[in-house]
Amino acid sequence: MADAAVYVETVLGKKKSNQLGRTLTHEHLSLSFTAFYVPPPSQLQRFFNDKIELESSGFLKQYPYSSFYNLTFDDQHTEDAVLEDVKLYKEFGGGTIVENSNHGLKRNIPFMKKVSEATGVNIIAGTGYYVSATQANKVLTKEHMYNVILKEMTLGCEECPDVKAGFIGEVGSTWPITPFEKRAIQATAEVQDQLKCPVSFHPGRDPAAPSEIIRIYQEAGGNTRKAILSHLDRTILNPEQLLEFADDTKCYCQFDLFGSECSFYQLNPSVDMVSDAQRIDRIKHFRGNQKLDRVLLSHDIHTKHRLIRFGGHGFSHILNNVIPKMTLKGFTAEEINTLTIHNPRTWLTS
Repeated sequence: MADAAVYVETVLGKKKSNQLGRTLTHEHLSLSFTAFYVPPPSQLQRFFNDKIELESSGFLKQYPYSSFYNLTFDDQHTEDAVLEDVKLYKEFGGGTIVENSNHGLKRNIPFMKKVSEATGVNIIAGTGYYVSATQANKVLTKEHMYNVILKEMTLGCEECPDVKAGFIGEVGSTWPITPFEKRAIQATAEVQDQLKCPVSFHPGRDPAAPSEIIRIYQEAGGNTRKAILSHLDRTILNPEQLLEFADDTKCYCQFDLFGSECSFYQLNPSVDMVSDAQRIDRIKHFRGNQKLDRVLLSHDIHTKHRLIRFGGHGFSHILNNVIPKMTLKGFTAEEINTLTIHNPRTWLTS
């Protein structure tokens, strides 16, 4: 099928895939993340309150999950900052944002529509189920989840019937994977097998988690070539193991924590979080092994402090800061287009 005839479902309706432009495949515009609050070190408690100030910004970068205000990513302060940020993303050359909030993360599709209308950026909404800890009903059957996902992909989303989801994700799991999360992966696979649609997975914070997700997904009928494994820059840290995972699974390997430059990873302190320079080096390793077509890039912004208004890098960080660094490290314009335009489009459509 000619590329011009292929369409992607956005929150404002169908869009030709060749009009998506540069695409971020894992972001959030509005969600609830307060369930992941972690108390700060006791001696620093006074720096974490109901606002973000310059004097506390360094501590917040180190302990981003220790501020309820920072984790409240669905209030008016956040919406105003996100709208401003997405306008800048458009100004600096961005075309599309894949919004990964779904059931459990309290997605806000009306706000997605508002942002898309105000900025001209295509927004693609997700469906499916996040980790079991965020679910009000942890005994949902696989059949129920399948029916909801299928409906939202083909007819319209439950809280916004005039909008169809454009992908299933982010389908969340912890480690070990809970029974609820296993059913969510299986339901995702069954819908994917029926619709041939794109999916995106959030793995638990263990190197074994991505492979186990793929095993469950494949056994239930899912096509791994349409699947993203997110957050691999905090999950599989050995470059050779990453390549082995890519070879074994044939899925998209996503480096989606660009802009997270603090080596201390609060949600898993035993892991040394890599820098943007190290992320680029891992992508160079993929390129050197002729696997650049399996790589995707994003920021996974889900806290206030990463937005420009609150002192962060914003949705345009990859465009303004990472791509120039990639160019210095030898990436060609064609290779950058592969990572930011072609690969996202291929995942979303073919």
